[in-house]
Amino acid sequence: MKKLNNVLIIVFSLMLFSCGTSSKEKKSSEKEEKKIGVLLVNHGSVAKSWRNMLLDVEDQVKEEILSNPKIDKVTTAFMEYTEPSIATRMKEFDAEGFDEVIVVPIFLTVSSHYSHDIPVILGVSSDPKSKDYMIGKEKIEVYKAKARVIITPPLDYSTILKKNVERRVKALSKDAENEGVLLVAYGDAQYNQQWEEMVDDIGKYLKIKTGHESIAYSWCGHLVGYSIDPTVEGIEQLMELEDNVIVIPILVGNDPYFQEKIIQKAVDQVSGNVLYIQDAILPDANLNKWVIDISNKIAESL
Repeated sequence: MKKLNNVLIIVFSLMLFSCGTSSKEKKSSEKEEKKIGVLLVNHGSVAKSWRNMLLDVEDQVKEEILSNPKIDKVTTAFMEYTEPSIATRMKEFDAEGFDEVIVVPIFLTVSSHYSHDIPVILGVSSDPKSKDYMIGKEKIEVYKAKARVIITPPLDYSTILKKNVERRVKALSKDAENEGVLLVAYGDAQYNQQWEEMVDDIGKYLKIKTGHESIAYSWCGHLVGYSIDPTVEGIEQLMELEDNVIVIPILVGNDPYFQEKIIQKAVDQVSGNVLYIQDAILPDANLNKWVIDISNKIAESL
């Protein structure tokens, strides 16, 4: 509940921040049909395979979202590493005269990127550390659009992640009574509590839905220096309790750096029966449906 309240506060605050128009301007704009766009935002990656999985989401949801007469455009932006960036896409929305842009971050939970970076890049939140309209060592461009921006909640606001992991565990499971499950996620130092709550919630869900009693998690991202050690330790701890271990990446897309060079390397280092496939949350029809539903819900409320 605490995590949900945090998300709602963030979304409400961003909507409130973007509503600074006078009553006269509001009355004038209400007489005209608003031009609404949808921007699907993801982290970005140097791996083409990862980027393509996120672009596939746009391809799969675009037609149905655009069937809503209130929505005129659907497109994708990468937060970092590659173009089109968030700033590039928002400049396009401004050039095309959009009044409102619904930003749908395809991120797992509340994090530094979701709560800080994306709002700063969009110009709906300020950061005294950002200089020359750039943030971070990657020099990500900050751009405040003329269009009003509404940012939707992350994925764990719904049951998508739980059902996704359940499906993937069941696909590998052969004997739940003698299997442990290791959930491997990126992690976030600033929002560690929220990330722990996310994996804990998934674990509780699995115990009910799949019958696995021994469930653990490990981080694989910046928080642990991209080390394989936490994953190795997690597998070994579960091996002390169960005959077999299923390893599930809680990562949005398939990036060879994480799925292969970190998780696969950790799996190969452990002796024992470990079940692992280099997969990711995507592709997922439920995630696509969520993107469609949240876009339509926000559009209808504007």
